This record gives sequence, structure tokens and C-alpha cells, in this order.
Amino acid sequence: MSVQKPSLPKGTRDFGPVQMAKRNFILDTIKDTFRLFGFQQLETPAMENLSTLTGKYGDEGDQLLFKILNSGDFLKNVESGDLEHGPGHVLPKVAEKGLRYDLTVPFARYVVMNRNEISFPFKRFQIQPVWRADRPQKGRYREFYQCDADVVGTDSLICELEILLMIKKVFGELGIEDYTIKINNRKILTGMAEAIGENGREAELCVAIDKLDKIGWEKVQEELVQRNFSAAAIQKLNPVVDMLDGNKGKLSSLKEFLSDSAVGMKGIQELEEVFALLSKYGSDEEKVEFDAVLARGLSYYTGAIFEVKVNNVSIGSVSGGGRYDNLTGVFGLDGVSGVGFSFGVDRIYDVMEELNLFPKQANEYTKVLITYFDQQGFEYGLQVLGELRSASISSELYPDLSKMKKQISYADKKDIPFVIVLGDNEISENKVSLKNLKTGKQEMMSVEAAVEFLKESF
Repeated sequence: MSVQKPSLPKGTRDFGPVQMAKRNFILDTIKDTFRLFGFQQLETPAMENLSTLTGKYGDEGDQLLFKILNSGDFLKNVESGDLEHGPGHVLPKVAEKGLRYDLTVPFARYVVMNRNEISFPFKRFQIQPVWRADRPQKGRYREFYQCDADVVGTDSLICELEILLMIKKVFGELGIEDYTIKINNRKILTGMAEAIGENGREAELCVAIDKLDKIGWEKVQEELVQRNFSAAAIQKLNPVVDMLDGNKGKLSSLKEFLSDSAVGMKGIQELEEVFALLSKYGSDEEKVEFDAVLARGLSYYTGAIFEVKVNNVSIGSVSGGGRYDNLTGVFGLDGVSGVGFSFGVDRIYDVMEELNLFPKQANEYTKVLITYFDQQGFEYGLQVLGELRSASISSELYPDLSKMKKQISYADKKDIPFVIVLGDNEISENKVSLKNLKTGKQEMMSVEAAVEFLKESF
């Protein structure tokens, strides 16, 4: 029989114990923050009915859905004539389910199905893998985790405030210091297109203006001409280009520019209120930057838009989100406004690796290994092990009777900082010898004293 070489599907990966310890450090920090802010955890199945998923992500998104073949004889409903009509005709007969593409559509489905049990506003967070049949490349996987928090059922701008506060708290706890939370409002973008007489063209407008820092105003004007913006419209953009510095300065420049656009002025008012709430809460605008051309998610965001970038690293955006007016309308429940955002856990991991921010203890699980010389030591070691674990000290007893050198080598490889050595003296005196593997210092003491010492060491 030939031996099969094991492999992974393209675009997927294993996470070993060291990586999992680091990932859990990030995820636990995020979960603790979500719970502190009153968010409740939700999980939905890996697979959804294809009817739930299709038509929600545009044609391109639909192409990237992983479909699941019906169980049993999945071809039983397919007739030879069906194949001539192409895959679109065959698909509904062979696959009814697909793997979820994101966490937002399953969340919307959950809200609609459970609307009578949910108390609104509903604050939920969800941390689960999603699947996309994308072409794998560096930083882009077919299976990856999303980490979402949403509030639905309220228009209150306290939700926007809390997103800013949660981002600040998570990054503070993770030790990421040099980052910027960019914030804008979709209504301001709509207003900008209105103010220059190019209604509905905010997406194109922003793509061009966003390059201002990189290529300069002259080149941006050339690009706008190529996109068929009129000379008069381009001329009217001068105040946006010459905006003052600082959030207040930028907003006051824009007030003049957008004075004739009711929707634009509403956007400014909402942003000013978010900044005012930030101050009343006792926080400040440090690391929060109003960016008048931030334009992510234009097809679905209707209010605030967020994006978080860590500065001076090779990774782009690590978090983003915004407010949407009608999350559940597609499932027949209209008027449920919400605001949500997502932490890019994989990207945050890469940032922390690049900046060397993971604490040492993030990958030290076992704190102490119990070693021994004979069967009597093994049996005494079991009692010691029970006492250590009762005191919540992560500990192991070496499982096999082996040379002491081999037992110590195991501790070294697993980065276990302490070993307990049990010889004849320790057993007869009902004590243990505790050795610090970093310093080499070894001391004989009672089990109680060892427990206290280890508790204080971590």
C-alpha cells in the first residue's frame, strides 16, 4: 500500500500551539472588551442555505461562495438536458447549502428569525471562521476568522462612541501604540458630490481625492478629468484640498463648503456629536482622525465609517466598519438600523509579530514540570500534581520513567520555566525540590511553600 503524503487545501493553514497561544491572547483581549461594553456572544452554523447567502454580496461575491453538494446521490435530480443550460441551471439541483462568506448576513438572518425573543437594541459579537473561494495569495486565505461586533435597533450615536472606545481599549491592552482610527460619515461624501454638482458620484470622487497625499493636487485633477468630472466641479473642490489641520479645523472648513447640502451638514453634525460624546465620556480625540475622503463600504454604509491603520508597519487596515440603515430588509424586516465593525485578527497578529509585542507568557502554558527517578517518585509526584492543579497552577507530571536529562530536556523544549525534582530525600521528608530552569537555582521546600512561590511568580 502506498503511503499518502499529507497536505492542506490551498488557502488554509494549521495553527500550532505557539500560534494558538498568541491568537488566544488577541481574541481573549477582544472578547473581554466586548463583554465589558455589554455585547453578548453569538454563534451561527458554518453552513447556511444558499438562498440565504446568494444575492447579498454582488455577482463577484456569489462566485466566491463555497457550495456544499447535497448528501447521498447529489445527481439524482439532474437530467442530461440540464447540463446544456450551464452551471447556473445545475447548481440548485446539486447544492442547497453553502459555507458562510461573512458573519453579517448570518447575523441579519438570526435577528429576523429571533426578532420576538431579542431585546432591542441588540448588542452582539461573533468570532468564527468564514470561507471564500478566492485565489489564495499572501495575506489572503480561503478560510479565515472574522471578529465582528454590531448594535442593531438604535440610531443613537453612543454606538459610534463605543466603537471608538473599544478600539482604543483593545489596542491599549495589546500594546499597539502607534495607530490611527480614521472616521468619516457617508452623508458628508454624498454632500461633497452634491456641492460640486456631481450628484451620486461620491465613490469616484473619493478614489481620486484619496491619493492627494501621494500624488498631489495637480495629478488628482488630471485623474478627475479622466473620470469626466467637469472643470467647474473640480474647481469647486479647492476648499476640500486646502482644509485646515485637526478635526475641528477640517469640520469648520467643510461647513462652509457644504452649507448648501442638507445631507452633508447632517453628516458634519453627527460627527461633531460623536466627538462631543467622546469628551463627555472622559476620553479624547487622540488617535482619532476625521478623514473627509474615507470611503469604504459605500454600497451599504449610510452614516459613520471607520477604518483603523497601524502606522509604520507593512500591513494595511486592521479594523473597519460603519453604520447601515437597513441590515435586515432583505429578509423582510425593514427599518433595523445598526452600526458594526470588525477586528482583523490575522492582520493584528501580523502587526504584533512585526512589532514584537506578544508578551512572553502568551506561549507559556505549563508553568512547572514534575520530574522523578523511580516508581515511588512517580506516585508521590501524582499527589503533588493534584495539589498544584488545585491551586490553579498549570502543571504536568512527566509520563514515563526516563533519565532525568530527558525529562529536563522536555521542559526546555516546551519553555516550562520551573521543574520539581522528587528524589528519595524529598519523598521521605514530604517535600519537593523546586528548580528555576532560567537561573539554575534549586531549593528544597514544603509543597505548600512551592505552591505559594509559584503563585507569586506568575
